Amino acid sequence: MPPLADLLKGTAVEAHRPWPRVVVTHAVWREIAHALAQGRATLLGLWGDQAAAPAVHKSMVHKPIVHMAIMSEEACDIAVVSIDCPAGSFPSIGAEHPPAIRLERAIFSLFGLEPIGAPDKRPWLDLGFWDVQYPLGARAAAPATRTAYAFLPVEGESLHQIPVGPVHAGIIEPGHFRFTAGGETVARLEQRLGYVHKGIESLMAGATVERAAQLAARTCGDSTVAYGIAFARAVEAVLQIEPPVRAAYLRALMAELERLANHLGDIGAICNDASFALMHAHCGILRERVLRAADAAFGHRLMMDRVVPGGVAGDLDPAGAATIHEALQDIRRRFSRLVELYDNTASLQDRTVASGIVTADLARQFGAGGYVGRASGRNFDARRTPGYAPYDQLDFSVPVFTAGDVDARVWVRIREVEQSLALIEQILARLPQGPLTMPLAEGAGEGLGLAEGFRGDVLAWVRLDGMRVERCHLRDPSWFQWPLLEAAIEGNIVADFPLCNKSFNCSYSGHDL
Repeated sequence: MPPLADLLKGTAVEAHRPWPRVVVTHAVWREIAHALAQGRATLLGLWGDQAAAPAVHKSMVHKPIVHMAIMSEEACDIAVVSIDCPAGSFPSIGAEHPPAIRLERAIFSLFGLEPIGAPDKRPWLDLGFWDVQYPLGARAAAPATRTAYAFLPVEGESLHQIPVGPVHAGIIEPGHFRFTAGGETVARLEQRLGYVHKGIESLMAGATVERAAQLAARTCGDSTVAYGIAFARAVEAVLQIEPPVRAAYLRALMAELERLANHLGDIGAICNDASFALMHAHCGILRERVLRAADAAFGHRLMMDRVVPGGVAGDLDPAGAATIHEALQDIRRRFSRLVELYDNTASLQDRTVASGIVTADLARQFGAGGYVGRASGRNFDARRTPGYAPYDQLDFSVPVFTAGDVDARVWVRIREVEQSLALIEQILARLPQGPLTMPLAEGAGEGLGLAEGFRGDVLAWVRLDGMRVERCHLRDPSWFQWPLLEAAIEGNIVADFPLCNKSFNCSYSGHDL
């Protein structure tokens, strides 16, 4: 992909860091949509805003805006482009670039800003039970009369529908899946999410930086470290500071422990959905070892609230480091045997190989991150591109496979477990001495942060006024992965959906905000 400079034709916004933000015209906005559709850039995020602007009589009014983050992967180039929406509408990106469709539907649900020309204008997050419509817009409206959700029609002989959820068996977040099948073969899957809307972006408005960091860390509990790093990096970009070197290493240590625990849990759970409970049990034991080591080292199994803007909230003592070393040795000794068991169990291979295929073209078009993208040939990792400390000082590789099936997504996780084990050992061996935090001085401006979570890249965009957050947007990697699950299950049997679904392990909570 070429650099983005030729697309950034507009008015540059001051104090947007570390990458530029440009306000563009409708014509340029459409030109960027066309560039995304051609594959000249990758969509990183799309969100609404109500920016304060001075009125004629020196009072402040709120001006509706839509922002879009885009990236040139090969050139390591990132930018945010914005379009003013004085009439409450903006040209649809999704009309040319399907990955934007759900993001535009979410903007309409939250802000009431209409994407003109959008192929799908159904509400996405607003399921009809909110107290108001458009809660983040300048003028919230009374709730509309609740109507039945219009699922997409499917025509054909001998087709039947199977509704699943939103309430599921066991401890699982809510989501509705509508299958249309011919016999046992899935002809279409349509998802309906939004049931766990927590109002995080609304709660962040006006919050202190410290409070907003806590909210960011609770967007998605299994990725609390990744969200903490992304938010902290966005704030640090605004304030033009870098965390101390020891803090950067401790952040990476926590991030790799988080990645390790989640990948071990996922490998076991995928095997369990293929009726191989033995792998599930053993992987569960190894995951528990990681969580206990994290608790011993950082005082919390998920390491929640340990990453803060400016650094980290706690240090690693020798006893904690020793506990992590012991856990690593145990995992190394036992995991290799589990990998061999997975690879040599024919009944497992029969279920995972050639099931739930995501093509390379779709993975690239949707900018799918993490194991979903890397299993389909997309070689992207935010630790490397655009990169951040201390990963530029560490040796690691990004495993990439091309089959795009459940088996490939398992193997990406297996190789990433091995890479995380090696990274943790490097971090512990190289951990420098020094302070844990950098003092935060009051500042104003906008910042964009990226962090690599276990699912993929997490994006945080923030606007600060002093030590308070005016606006914050958080984007989970699942926004670009959930649609691919719909494509992956087509042509598979209904009974393989739990297996395919778990191989994606998309987040409900991180997606629904």
